[in-house]
Amino acid sequence: MAGQSDPHLSVFSYEEVEFLAEDELVEIVPNMSMEPLNLICGDFGPFRPLIATEVPLWLAMALKKRGKCTIRPPPWMSVEKLTRVLEEERDSPREFQPLPFHYVEISKLLFDHAREDIPEVYMVRSLVEDIRDVRFHKVEIGLQKISSRTHAVKLKNLSAMEVNIVRPFFVRALQAFYKHDSPQMIHQQDSMANRMPQAADRGPRRDLRRR
Repeated sequence: MAGQSDPHLSVFSYEEVEFLAEDELVEIVPNMSMEPLNLICGDFGPFRPLIATEVPLWLAMALKKRGKCTIRPPPWMSVEKLTRVLEEERDSPREFQPLPFHYVEISKLLFDHAREDIPEVYMVRSLVEDIRDVRFHKVEIGLQKISSRTHAVKLKNLSAMEVNIVRPFFVRALQAFYKHDSPQMIHQQDSMANRMPQAADRGPRRDLRRR
């Protein structure tokens, strides 16, 4: 995908991961009437006052900015549910609790653009930050256990932001161990690559759009 921060490691910047999260659906409650919107990503609406409807997060924020709606926070963003998730995260040092793949980005966007629509917003923010800290602590402990005998790593229920942060380290660590333990294999792969026939250079391709 174009725009990656580091194409060699397939790492996205925070802004790029947040951009992807903006396609997640959320509920809004319009305060105006408007016919359906026919967008590339789908059809949304019609919009009627006080009747909840689902739209992408980016559209919800755009309407919210213009005073056209309120945004309903997702069900998982309640104090009760987040408290339960936090307790389960702390009680399960080797497991990650299931959360939306973009829970970090969604919560931040709603804190930034729809704070007044979130009940007990300060408690919700605190719980989300605590959950994130506990999960990253688990990741750090897991990284410390990587050794030369580690050939693969499986982490279930990680979020997009968590995967994006830990993936470069895992890739470098596993490649380093593999190269250290199997120098003959690396040498054989390099030799085979050098013997592979190269594609013939057929010159520049004609731009079909100019025909």
